[in-house]
Amino acid sequence: MPRPPFPPFTLETARQKVRAAEDAWNSRDPVRVAQAYTEDTVWRNRAEFLRGRDEVVEFLTRKWQREQDYALRKELWAFTDDRIAVRFQYEWHDAEGRTWRSYGNENWEFAADGLMRRREASINDVPIALEERWILGPREDGDTSPLPLR
Repeated sequence: MPRPPFPPFTLETARQKVRAAEDAWNSRDPVRVAQAYTEDTVWRNRAEFLRGRDEVVEFLTRKWQREQDYALRKELWAFTDDRIAVRFQYEWHDAEGRTWRSYGNENWEFAADGLMRRREASINDVPIALEERWILGPREDGDTSPLPLR
């Protein structure tokens, strides 16, 4: 099923695509998230390589079992006709109660129907104290604040 906005992207439509991705990932629903990708999508997430929606759903299911109370912010970094680059931060805790902030960059490539056909993510995890968390859930409507440098 097509997923607007469609390439070629403008500044406005690239920002819309980034916000839609942020909202979907904050749902922590692997099936919902996977619907934004082509059937044969290709991913690199850290050192893991995935191909196809089924592998994406399996990966996200494992991810959100490990990364509890996950909350994410994405920010548009750059774009071209069919590609978008984002930077992001997300926070979570593990089963032992340790709290983490993860910093990363993603490169996205889209098919003409607006589905993402390629995603490459580089991510670093930093331990933080619980009181340092600032991302506690999805953004409020209308919040377009940039990511702080923390």
